[in-house]
Amino acid sequence: QVQLVESGGGVVQAGGSLRLSCVASGRTLSSNGMGWFRQAPGKEREFVATITWSGLTTDYADSVKGRFIISRDNAKNTVYLQMNSLKPEDTAVYYCAAGRYRGISYRPNEYDFWGQGTQVTVSS
Repeated sequence: QVQLVESGGGVVQAGGSLRLSCVASGRTLSSNGMGWFRQAPGKEREFVATITWSGLTTDYADSVKGRFIISRDNAKNTVYLQMNSLKPEDTAVYYCAAGRYRGISYRPNEYDFWGQGTQVTVSS
């Protein structure tokens, strides 16, 4: 069984930065695409960023493109989400997920394992 544990969330002022980490245990995820999603109160879970198994290809939601960077360190079984120029509308619980495939995935049903989430709050 794979376990994903996110960390790095917190409260930050608008314009600030946070770096989220997601550490996997149970087995290596170096052959899996990975993703970050977020869910704000009263809203559905939405895609944020995705990265292939190799880390060579990434993609982002339009709302975060140019501000967020997803990366991974397969030696550490860890995925990161660097969030810059944060806005109040980025406030949400952020979830890390392990994909079913090696490539890019955008839909929650393409991910088999999920973390418990980490809260990010951006104040104006």
